[in-house]
Amino acid sequence: MPSGIGIIDTMIGFPHENMAETYAFITKQTKDRESKEQFEFPAEYMFKHVPERALAKEGDPVSVTLREMDLWGIERGLVGVGHVGTSGHDAVKKHPDRFIPSTNFDPNEGMDAIRKLVREYEEYGVRAVGCFPAGTFPQVAINDKKMYPLYSKCVELGIPVFCCAGVPGPRLKMDPQRVELIDEVMFDFPELVFVTRHGCEPWTDLAWKLMLKWPNLYYSTSAFAPKYYPKNIVEYANTRGADKIIYAGYFPMGLSLERIMTDMPHVPFRDDVWPKFLRENALKVLGLK
Repeated sequence: MPSGIGIIDTMIGFPHENMAETYAFITKQTKDRESKEQFEFPAEYMFKHVPERALAKEGDPVSVTLREMDLWGIERGLVGVGHVGTSGHDAVKKHPDRFIPSTNFDPNEGMDAIRKLVREYEEYGVRAVGCFPAGTFPQVAINDKKMYPLYSKCVELGIPVFCCAGVPGPRLKMDPQRVELIDEVMFDFPELVFVTRHGCEPWTDLAWKLMLKWPNLYYSTSAFAPKYYPKNIVEYANTRGADKIIYAGYFPMGLSLERIMTDMPHVPFRDDVWPKFLRENALKVLGLK
């Protein structure tokens, strides 16, 4: 892993003091007792440590994230803008050179969700839209027609969708995130730039096959420590997919940047893949210099 690349992290956030409230949109539809009564972070059973819990009382959340970015060579991070007074809003306004604005989309809100997207695109210059199909309530699948207004608007605005795909970490039904559903979306919207989040497991073979098929389909490594990057995804990056695999972390939700970047040098990427993975592919997808 070369140094001095200026890493772009396409999934980074800020510590929340009230984690249970922050993630209530997920736990309100879970049914098991641990998710309802014990977990502050809905997927914490998957992680040995949840950095957010320890960092929540360290002071200004934006300063905490900037400190960690500086320590570990993260030049810029993609964050949700939120609303006025939230950490995302403050970060984008105060540090536009470090934080790239994105927004989230709830297809159950219909045209109000589209209006929100357009408003935030015009006000903040958002460069991406995040979507969590299994986490919507009621759940809305990747290829559901409720999602189509989002896809068409993203094509019109020239911004990508970052969408969770594969079995979700929180104890939610997985059906809305089956990887095969992406095929229909790419067929209907060949101009759409679609980036998967959270691994696509257990369908990673299908994921790289679809990336071969669809020019505008990409894969990001969010929520995985580099030690556990799927071997077939690493192999795809080293062969035909060097332009398709994008770095994304998971700080402070489930992984510290220390854990990610300590693991990272052991990933067997070819030398020419590293700058694309850590920086260039993200800049291309986000439409940035």
